[in-house]
Amino acid sequence: MTLMLASVLSREEAETALAHGADIIDCKDPERGALGALSLARVKEIVAGVNGRRPVSAVVDLPHDVAHACQAFEEAIETGVDYVKFALPLTPDADEIIAALAPIAERVKLVAVLFADLRPDFARLPALAKAGFHGAMLDTAHKSNGRLIDIMTVGALSEFTASCRELGLAAGLAGALEPPDVPRLLVTGADVIGFRGALCEHGDRRGALSAAAVALIRDLIPTRSDMIEEMAAEWSLIARGFIQPPGVADTDCVFLHDYIVPMEVGAYAHEYGHTQRVRFNVDAEVTRAENSDDMRAVFSYDVIMDAIKMILASGHVAMVETIAERLAESVLLHERVRAVTVQVEKLDVAPGAVGVKIRRERPAGHLRVLPD
Repeated sequence: MTLMLASVLSREEAETALAHGADIIDCKDPERGALGALSLARVKEIVAGVNGRRPVSAVVDLPHDVAHACQAFEEAIETGVDYVKFALPLTPDADEIIAALAPIAERVKLVAVLFADLRPDFARLPALAKAGFHGAMLDTAHKSNGRLIDIMTVGALSEFTASCRELGLAAGLAGALEPPDVPRLLVTGADVIGFRGALCEHGDRRGALSAAAVALIRDLIPTRSDMIEEMAAEWSLIARGFIQPPGVADTDCVFLHDYIVPMEVGAYAHEYGHTQRVRFNVDAEVTRAENSDDMRAVFSYDVIMDAIKMILASGHVAMVETIAERLAESVLLHERVRAVTVQVEKLDVAPGAVGVKIRRERPAGHLRVLPD
């Protein structure tokens, strides 16, 4: 289950975030950059206001001297926070600092933040796990460089979360994210997705939190109770004959047509080692939303493009049939998709186009498996 982290700078903002369903309250000063620490006094106020209703995290400005770094963490722990975040240094002594923080990791959940726009060193992840860190988070250091999802592909972000999972680390994602990014990032399996600008008026991370903006992000990230209630209501109505089973109800079509990209594909020897043009046409049959003018109701074509890019990143694929099957499987991961038609064509083999077209449906009576 993916948790929603809301960065706040005051007790009042924390109340707004709590009232609209944030899972983690993050104390951060947006005026001081991507990972600006609030004063310890302000952090204490927020912790007192939250009063155990949700976990609270705080940022530590990491001194380069190891002894001073440990002292900074001790002071942060005294505020009563549950998590302490810090920017993982890119200096040669990073491993020394990580090792020195191991005793502290036994008393508080430590989260190391890596910046996607500063060439993060993922080779440090095993050291974090060995030192007992709770997790690692990807963020952006300079918001003017674009959103996290502009800097790293969904495929690369999925690899990061998978690496963290293998090491027993929680994986977090943040970085100038906007509401349309949420469904794209959910497929990465991130444990936490963090927000600041998207929760503020007009997307201004230095502005005050907006209750409506917080509520929108909350609604875009399913909770376990949401899923249980939705499933119970749906199957109750099906059993009583009031609605049709999944796959039969009215649907809308979200499509991506004539999407042409170069990729390595083909089973012949001469097709290895260079790219050829491949055209994708994808039609996803999506459960009709009552209000199509609401971000909560949107199934984005970006999700389809992300799935294609992940296949491209996997390297040479011998069969277009394999590409089509992988793409259909990826699109059907999204619960609102009832069926998908995928056509994959190679454009450089003959004067016309050759390829395959498949249709795959969500199995009738499909029930979601709820994560722990």
